[in-house]
Amino acid sequence: MDLIKIIGVAILICIASIVIKQIKPEFSLIIIIAGSCLLLWYILQYVGTIINVFDNIAKQTNINTEFLTIILKIVGIGYLIEFAANICVDSGNSSIADKIILIGKLIILTVSMPIISNLLNVIVGLIQ
Repeated sequence: MDLIKIIGVAILICIASIVIKQIKPEFSLIIIIAGSCLLLWYILQYVGTIINVFDNIAKQTNINTEFLTIILKIVGIGYLIEFAANICVDSGNSSIADKIILIGKLIILTVSMPIISNLLNVIVGLIQ
C-alpha cells in the first residue's frame, strides 16, 4: 500500500534528522529538505490521475477547461507554498515563511483573476 510506504519513508526521514541533529546539526535541515523532496517526487505520480479526472469532468459537463486548469494551478500553488513555508518554519525562519505565504496568496489571487472576472460578468448580466 502506497500510504504505508509514504508514512514509513516520512518516519525514517524524521528519525534520521533527529539522529543527525545530535551529531551535525547543520545537516539535519538538508536531510529534511531532501526527504521532503523525495516524498514530493513520489506523490507526483498521482497528479496525472487527478488531471485525467478533471479532464473527464470537463468533457462530460462541457465546462471550459481553462477554468479547471486555473483551479488545478491554484491548488498546486497552495501545496507548493505550504511545502516551502513549512521548510522555512522547520529551519527556524518563520518570518520568511510568513512572507512566502503572503506571496503565495497574491499569486493565487492573480491566477484566479480570469475566474473572478468571468463571475462578475455573469452577475452583471443577471442584474441587467
